[in-house]
This record gives sequence, C-alpha cells and structure tokens, in this order.
Amino acid sequence: MTEKLKMQTPNVTEQNIEQIAALFPNVMTESQDENGKTKKSIDFDLLKQSLSDVLVEDTDERYRLDWPGKKASLLKANTPITKTLRPCREDSVNFDSTKNVYIEGDNFEVLKILQESYLGKIKMIYIDPPYNTGKDFIYKDTTQLKKADYEEELGATDEDDNKLFKNTDTNGRFHSDWLSMMYERLIVARDLLKDDGVIFISIDENELVNIRKVLDEVFDENSLLFQVTLLCNPKGRSQDKYVANCHEYLLGYSKQELNKGDINIPKGSDEIAKNYKLLDSRGRYRELELRNTHREFGKHNRKNLYYPFYVDDTGNVMLAQSPEFIAIYPNWDDGFEGCWTWGVDKASQQLDEVVAKKVKGKWKIYRKNYAEGDTGEATKQVKSIWTDKQFYTEKGQTVFNQLFDTKDKIFQSPKSLNTIIQLLKMGGDKNFLVLDFFSGSSTTAHAVMQLNAEDNGNRKFIMVQLPEATDEKSEAYKAGYKTIAEIGKERIRRAGQGRKLLMVNEENNSSSSIHNSQLDLDIGFRVYKTDTTNMKEVYYHPEQLKQSDLHDLESNIKEARTPDDLLTQVILDLGLELNLPIEQKTMHGNSVFIVQTNALVACFDDNINMKIIDEIAELKPFKVVFKDASFAASKNRINLEERFKRLSPETRITVL
Repeated sequence: MTEKLKMQTPNVTEQNIEQIAALFPNVMTESQDENGKTKKSIDFDLLKQSLSDVLVEDTDERYRLDWPGKKASLLKANTPITKTLRPCREDSVNFDSTKNVYIEGDNFEVLKILQESYLGKIKMIYIDPPYNTGKDFIYKDTTQLKKADYEEELGATDEDDNKLFKNTDTNGRFHSDWLSMMYERLIVARDLLKDDGVIFISIDENELVNIRKVLDEVFDENSLLFQVTLLCNPKGRSQDKYVANCHEYLLGYSKQELNKGDINIPKGSDEIAKNYKLLDSRGRYRELELRNTHREFGKHNRKNLYYPFYVDDTGNVMLAQSPEFIAIYPNWDDGFEGCWTWGVDKASQQLDEVVAKKVKGKWKIYRKNYAEGDTGEATKQVKSIWTDKQFYTEKGQTVFNQLFDTKDKIFQSPKSLNTIIQLLKMGGDKNFLVLDFFSGSSTTAHAVMQLNAEDNGNRKFIMVQLPEATDEKSEAYKAGYKTIAEIGKERIRRAGQGRKLLMVNEENNSSSSIHNSQLDLDIGFRVYKTDTTNMKEVYYHPEQLKQSDLHDLESNIKEARTPDDLLTQVILDLGLELNLPIEQKTMHGNSVFIVQTNALVACFDDNINMKIIDEIAELKPFKVVFKDASFAASKNRINLEERFKRLSPETRITVL
C-alpha cells in the first residue's frame, strides 16, 4: 500500500502518550479535542495514583462506564426529530394486508420515528450489531469535519449519498463512537419493549465487556437473563493473532425482572418420549430425586429444608408421623445430613407428586417431574453453551446460498437460521412482534416465517436496515444488489415463497404436520423508507413566514408527496401501528383511506365532496384526517364539525 508523507515534524505528545501507555496501560483513556474528535488520552488522576504511595483524592470517583460523547448521545436520544417514513409499494409484498414491516433507513432515526406508535408494544428485540473489529463498523456520520479529517472515508454511501464511515484504530475512534452509537439506540429501543419484553444481542469479545456495562445501565444489571457462548465457527479464525477464536456470545436482558421459566423453550416430542417414560392420569413424567444432590447444601445451612417424610412398607408417603410409618431424612450413606429441594409447605401442597422407592434396600424420596408443566406445555431451560451444528455460521451461509440459488457469497456470514429460531422460542409465545434494527440479510424475518410455518404461529416482524451501498467489486453488486437493504428484501420474498410452496405441497399430501390455517401464513411485508417530513418548514415554524412567501405556500405540504405518504405520517403521528390493515375506497369521487375498520379514516383530496362526510361518519371512526386545502370555504369546515358532532360525536377530527 502506498503511504503519504506526513510533511510535518513528529508529534512529541503522541509519542509521550505511547511511552506512558507502555508503562501504565491502566491510565489510558479516550477524550475529545477542541473539534470534538476522539483521541487517545491519559487519565492524570490515575497516573498520579500509580506514582503515589498514598491515596490521591478523587471526588468524581464512582462505579460507572464513561466515554467521550456519552452525554451528547443521551441528549440525542431524547431530542425529537421531524423525519418520517414513506411507503414503497413497488418493493412490498401484499402491502394492504400484511402485518410485517421492512424499513430502509438509519436505525436510530427509525427508532425515533417508531417511538410513539410502538411504545411498550414489542415483545422481543434481536440485534446483530457491528462488532467494532476495525473492519465492520459502518455508520452514518453527521458531524461537520474538515476535509483532512476524512482520510478514513470508505468511499461508501447509502442510496441518498450520505457518507458512511468505518470505525478503525487509525482514525482514533476506538470504543467511544461505538458506545455512543449503541447507547443512544438502546435507550430508545428499551421504550419500545413491553413490560415483559426481552432484548437479545449477538456480540464477540471486542465489545462484550463494554456492551454488558451499557446494558446494565440501560436495563439494570438485575435484568440480565443470560450470556450464552455460541460455537459458530469450529474451525476457528485463522487470522487471529494468538488463539483461533471459534465462538461468539448471545446476551439477553429483560425490561423488567421475569419469572423462572419465562424464557424456557418447548420440548420436542422425541425428547419427551425418550426422557419421560412414566405415565399417570396427568401425563408423561420422570422421577427426580427430591434430596438436593449438591453437598454444599445441607442441614448446616438449609435447616428449613431438613425434615422427615414418613413411609410405610408399601411405599405410601406422609408428612405426619403415624404408626408403622418410618421417618426418611435427606441423609447421605456416609452420614452427611443433606436437605430436600422442597420446603415443608410445598411438599404438603404437592404430596401427590412425591414417590418413595426402595434402592439397594433403603427408601429414597423422589418427585414426579411432568413433561407438561403448569402452563400445559412441555418446556425446558436453554443451556449456557450452544455447540450444536445447527447454530454454525456455515449453516447460515448454506441456507442463504440455497435460497438465492448461488454458490457466490452475496452476503458474507449470515447468522444461522436456527440460532434465531431458538431465540424466537425463548422470546415469547406464538403471537408476538419482533424488531431487528440491524437486520442485514433479514435472517430474523426468514426465521419468523419459518417458525410460524412449523408451529402454526402468528409472529410478526419489523426489520430495519441502512441502505448501505455494496462494493462494486462484490458478488452482491455483480448479482444486481446495489444495497444491503435490497438483499434483505429479496431474501424475505424468496423465503416467503418457499414457505408458501412447502405448505401447499404438504397440504396436498395431507401432511398432519401442517395445519390448514397455515395456508393463510403472512408471507408479505410493507416497505417504508425514511425521508424528511411531508410538511413544509412553515408548518413547524409559522412565525418565519414572510409576505413574499405567501404565493409559494398555498399548501403547507411538500410537492410530490402522495396521499400514501401523508397517510403514513398521519398513522405515525397519531400513534397507530404501521401494520394495521388499510382499505382504499372511492366515495362520491373522492379517494378515502380506511385503516383497521374504523381506527382512522383519511381523505387527502384537494376538493372533497361534502357528501362523503355522512358516509364516513357512519363508520364511527376514532379519528378522521383531511387536508386544510380539502375545503373550498370555511363554512365547509364548520359544516364538517357539526355533522360529526351529530352523527359521530366521539370522532377526533384533525386537519393537516
């Protein structure tokens, strides 16, 4: 690689910092210069302490994770924006009826746009963010820097020609920019989760420690559900310097503390038949020893769990002493006084599940462990290490290549479909909404449709992806995919058709594994793209209107914005969801949108026939919206309000 001459004397400060770092790596940190650019720095308080044999006072010392830009990131998360979404029917599948959504745009802007409509409505979020390896952190840079500061520019843009940058060691952006990027998104994303909602994140060792601390702050450290080690590349990464890494991590957090078993997954029928071989009137079960098998617990530290069961010669079990019944304690053969796993109260309530059996001439106490628990579904806990081949990244690549009928790597290393399916099973029941705002090749959307087809589920998805341009030398570009978003949308189309064909074939073969209702599986998705607001600036700042502007501002709506565009922004502004069914009707020559029967009725024609008012009012809509220009005279506006007061007084009327 050709290097540029620096054409300047050495930076002695940087050299000194490197020498200090070699001696005291613990004092290294990051800060911002006068232009707001991230740079390496020395924490002088820590340096003083490292050179002192007495305590150096630091009034700011506390337990927290800080970095340059954290406060600005928090401010950004709380600042309103005027961006909106514009529908793209030509890229969509079954736009009017589907409840799935695909959004192209910067994911932070999208999260802000969705804030009101999806506040507390999303059950599960899954994200596979950039791992900050110095190679894959692509982001939208909105800072105003000098031309000299763009030396690390990739030359990549999104489809709106916004510059995209890579977070590399050489541009001085180590952890801080990545943390700010994640922090502001997680703050907004948390508000979208339901009270029992969960967020699952894929990450590797580069930012594992930092993202754990950020998540502890945003969600609370007591809300950590798991840290799973996932064997994804058994061959290992040959480019690693010391050890060939073959795993990554899955983190799970909940918005609020969950109950034990809330993220269990269903047991398979083969697993139940193999492990639950006993049967009674309640169902299949197995017998587990009631004595705690861990000797660190016993009478010495669990006195409340040390008590006798009473057993007669035929194996009948009681808790009360009775003639001809002998006491059985949780003692070990060597005399160690152990303890039970149940307390007396629970044992009394579930005594019918307690079984006594003679083993080598001695009575032992067992409990019945049913395949189907209190919920009526057989579930199990997921283990903290996933090593099954189905979770390998190469499996994800194989599924993707088969779907696209190619041997070329149009998309590099997509997640295994089964990894996401496993997380979906942990995330909720069969009817919930999942959000992925780093959706990449849309593995999550594919997994939703796949799992719905397998278990007759009704899960819905929202995918968000920056329309990052593909490299002109890449296989994706050669195959006709100019952006990552185009790859994601095409994968959903292909996966949806694959599921539809599978179900039709199995239905024709009378397969019992596919339910009739699955022929109605939602394989569509609505495409939206972020854009500036549909309203002209005067809509937000009327005080800036000048006399000379009056002719250009006969309408407060931007030119070339369609009724579909206006409907989408109204849906968002009114806090309605993007996946509600939309019906378009013609009433007395006017085009009218009806959203979910009567949740919203809107007409954006310039001149409306007043006869439609009564017809709309008969629908008893919760909300109706018109354009200000829809009324030729003020008397028509007054008539509108009077008609609704009489025919549908509960309707909320809004005029753009």
